[in-house]
Amino acid sequence: MSMNIEDINNDMEDMNTDENVAGTTHLNDSVGLEDEVEKLKQEVQDQKDKYLRLFAEFDNFRKRSARENLEIRQTAGKEVITSLLDVLDDCERAEKQLQSAENIDQIKEGVQLVFNKLRATLQAKGLKPMKSIHTDFDVEKHEAITEIPVQDSTLKGKVIDEVQKGYYLNDKIIRFAKVVVGK
Repeated sequence: MSMNIEDINNDMEDMNTDENVAGTTHLNDSVGLEDEVEKLKQEVQDQKDKYLRLFAEFDNFRKRSARENLEIRQTAGKEVITSLLDVLDDCERAEKQLQSAENIDQIKEGVQLVFNKLRATLQAKGLKPMKSIHTDFDVEKHEAITEIPVQDSTLKGKVIDEVQKGYYLNDKIIRFAKVVVGK
């Protein structure tokens, strides 16, 4: 079998060799990989630090919120209690007058003034009494204590009497009215 020079040159081109490339380039790549690994390790450490700082910040926020919530709960009624202190003072003055007064009409008038002041103070804080008598029985607002038979058919299913008054606080029911319903 004879080969000519042209066939040999073609075979050498197919060998995929490059005489200009040094044989140690793969060794130089390991230094670049080490730099890349160090860079990635530094990024992971930075992310860990950010995570720990964020976690600590959230934990502090949670503790601060819990403390503020506790303070709010402890002082929530302070404004109402402070406004009722005037009424309490009036009650104490009325009690002293009850012991020494002889005119029953003056005592009634004084007690009525104290009750009116108490109602006005509570209404100023958003308390409103529920009107129930002669209205239709409503399970959303009323709690039926008992039912009584009525002669008038227009009173059937209506509130006949109120055993305990119901109240709204800023248009939200805080106590249901306990009522007697006609049947």
